[in-house]
Amino acid sequence: MELIKSFSVDHTLIVPGIFLSRSDTLGDRTVTTYDIRLKRPNREPVIDVAAMHSLEHIIATFLRNDPDWKDEIIYWGPMGCLTGFYLILKGSRTPRQIYDLILRAFRYVNDVQEVPGTTPVNCGHYLMHNLAMAKWYANEFADYLEENADNSNIFEYPETKRLVTDEGQSFFDS
Repeated sequence: MELIKSFSVDHTLIVPGIFLSRSDTLGDRTVTTYDIRLKRPNREPVIDVAAMHSLEHIIATFLRNDPDWKDEIIYWGPMGCLTGFYLILKGSRTPRQIYDLILRAFRYVNDVQEVPGTTPVNCGHYLMHNLAMAKWYANEFADYLEENADNSNIFEYPETKRLVTDEGQSFFDS
């Protein structure tokens, strides 16, 4: 079975950033999945689960209410590895084209006084939230994005080179 693109990227080389994970055509419409990576996989601690949950609620609410983008948002949710989020949008844009949206979303977290949708009726685990830590992670990531705005590494997955044997077996160069 062929590995999906996000599993075939060398995670030892990924830095925090905004990456194009995949683009799919569904009928006459294109949908694009972005990897919004806050942490270096396997090299730094993952995001606290309660803070991740709060970031999911806050940023999903922000995105689905942004007047310029709300009709383009399909999905915002956490990665199982707790190092970032997936954003699925209608259409096809480069990571640089959504940079301002992502930066604004993470800066918005700092203004929030209460995590939206945190009642037993609205949320499957309404007690598992940590707004203070969500703000800390959001500020850390937004500062990083601003400091690295001119660094192409935060917009392009690292290339993984594979060695191929005479028999056709592929190996990662690391």
